[in-house]
Amino acid sequence: MSTATMGVPTPNARRHASFVAFIIISSLVFHRTLSALISYSLHDDSSSHIILIPLVAFFLLYVERQAVFAINGMGIVPGICIALGGLILYWLANRGPFPQEGNWPLSLETLSVILMWLGGFLLCYGFVAFRAGAFPLLFLLLMVPLPDVVLDRAIHALREGSTEVAYLIFQLVGTPVLRHGFLLSVPGVTIEVAKECSSIRSSIALFILCLLVAHLYLRTSWKMFLLVFLSLPLSVIKNGIRIATLTLLSIHVDPGFLTGRLHHAGGFVFFLAALVILWPVFLWLEQSDKPRRSENPAM
Repeated sequence: MSTATMGVPTPNARRHASFVAFIIISSLVFHRTLSALISYSLHDDSSSHIILIPLVAFFLLYVERQAVFAINGMGIVPGICIALGGLILYWLANRGPFPQEGNWPLSLETLSVILMWLGGFLLCYGFVAFRAGAFPLLFLLLMVPLPDVVLDRAIHALREGSTEVAYLIFQLVGTPVLRHGFLLSVPGVTIEVAKECSSIRSSIALFILCLLVAHLYLRTSWKMFLLVFLSLPLSVIKNGIRIATLTLLSIHVDPGFLTGRLHHAGGFVFFLAALVILWPVFLWLEQSDKPRRSENPAM
């Protein structure tokens, strides 16, 4: 009779229990940071994805558990060093030279907690397991909220690009248009591509989706990079199409399109349009790629 059937915990079971205990204890110790992070995610459109990131990351670890936990050891020195680095960063976040405004403390504190989790994983499973599970583990870094200065620059770039795309669309369809900064004047209406129109939320969602698809379905590094990179200009293009479409509908059909449901809740429609544009590119990349190794049977 095997030791597992006799009720003796296997080495992997003990490692799993240790890692889960480490996550729970560290979450309780740093509950203030995690509570602030959850609140920020629920109230800020640019960070609504944050609460889903750990769920996706740990689900990926579970799905890929055969490869990740095939060879386990103990990374005591690197694990302790990374976890200790996280503790030092946490202390510096509020007492060091970093700015105390613009969301910097929350960003740095979140990063420090993630570093401690990564250190805990290394400590429990070793470097080979860490390398095998690098994607879901590093995926946790998407939990870090962007400092305001970085977020503002990203939103500004999205506004610039979306305004330019909408301007080009008006010219292509023969609609007279004048542009002044983020203002577009067409017959009968002048619109402003405001911060709320930057589509930062759907742009981040598209980036994360492409990241996951590239990891799950592609093997070649440059093809993975290409798919993820294409999410950036595509975010600008689909938002420019959205702005131009709503404006043209308000001119030729009903002025209410600029303030109606499609304007406030129709982002999903244009998100799907972006996926339709991206779909043939993904199919080409997948079909030209080498087939993935067959998955091992579940534990």
